Amino acid sequence: MKKDYVSIGLLGLGTVGSGVVQLVENHQDELRHQLGCGVKVKSILVRNTEKERDIQIGQTFLTSNPDDVLQDPEIDLVVEVMGGIEEAKEHITKAIQAKKHVVTANKDLIALHGPELQKSAVENGVDLFYEASVGGGIPILRGLTEGLVSDRLKKVMGIVNGTTNYILTKMEEEGQSYEDALKKAQELGFAEADPTADVEGLDAARKMAILARLAFSTSVDLDDVEVEGISKLSLEDLHYGQKLGYTMKLIGFAQVDDNKLEVSVQPTFLSKSHPLSSVKNEYNAIYVQGEAVGETMFYGPGAGSLPTATAVMADVVAVIKNLLLEVNGKSAVAPRYESVLKSPQERFGQFYFRLHLADEVGAFSQITTLFNELDISFEKILQTPLNKGELAEIIIVTHTVSLDNFQEALMKLRDLSVVKDVISYYRVEGNGDK
Repeated sequence: MKKDYVSIGLLGLGTVGSGVVQLVENHQDELRHQLGCGVKVKSILVRNTEKERDIQIGQTFLTSNPDDVLQDPEIDLVVEVMGGIEEAKEHITKAIQAKKHVVTANKDLIALHGPELQKSAVENGVDLFYEASVGGGIPILRGLTEGLVSDRLKKVMGIVNGTTNYILTKMEEEGQSYEDALKKAQELGFAEADPTADVEGLDAARKMAILARLAFSTSVDLDDVEVEGISKLSLEDLHYGQKLGYTMKLIGFAQVDDNKLEVSVQPTFLSKSHPLSSVKNEYNAIYVQGEAVGETMFYGPGAGSLPTATAVMADVVAVIKNLLLEVNGKSAVAPRYESVLKSPQERFGQFYFRLHLADEVGAFSQITTLFNELDISFEKILQTPLNKGELAEIIIVTHTVSLDNFQEALMKLRDLSVVKDVISYYRVEGNGDK
């Protein structure tokens, strides 16, 4: 199919949409070289056509009527960067039914309705791509589905939320409180006025559902992802972690063993030798482990106008190449497996925990006896006296143990009279204790 131009319809003209317009306008020579044809934005759906915008664009391109984009026969490809779920889903569904290809950056939509929309795209012979939904400008999804397609992937873990990584960096390196670090993130535009989705791990959970689907060719629902955020983290735990050789990150974790899956988002102490431990501020990184490739890591800006728009445009180019070759709608692969989640007995890891213990003879031996009974051994121990010798603060890092045994140990710890309080506990990763 020979074309002089491929026309795009844009849904949304916010941060990412403006970036897409910039790249299309400024990179025409590169696009034409890659594709043999030009790319142009024909119509842009906005809520208010009269609103002043940072980007200069003619009024004739703007519309508040979705049908001007979704039903225009000259538009081959719809790019959705408006955000939200229900309205975006409605527009994308109409676009697919109108035989238009779709590129979206909408992680919330893809996490919740991706499989359903992908099925509809295949049935209608069109492409649905969503590289920008995870990792901003990092080409992680195409890396999983194309670059590593011949491998059997075993683990995907990463820092997939820049807001929380920025906050944790400021807490660890500058000693800022959670509240002060969050406020600074909001001032810089890294955090929303309502930061709940970021700091409670919901944003990262949506991304991990998408990553796990693609990495392991399995059906993963958002409800399959265990989620814990960073809002309850204390500077004391971060300080102890540093003394033990760890750094704290909000880690999305997905692993498969014997076709059984675990997916979670939780604050995790990483050994400072782990590649992810050096990822700071608003940056993202995804660490992938495969049987053949071994260990790889994808690193880059997790958000921002031009980085995210770059990922969007990579999908646009892929769609247009398929269009010119007349092979659209044939690249999507249905999940190979139904997800079967691991039980707590099948999940293993190391754990950090901090407790207050009566500072008396034999108190710690009761702890060790309890853990020995559950076949849990200790790798690291710190002890600090509190309250003029009445209490001791104990920090312990276990060797690898099943989640079931560790949870049972925590429950029984609280029943010991010498244990005054279990303050906190977190997963530990990257110690080399297999």
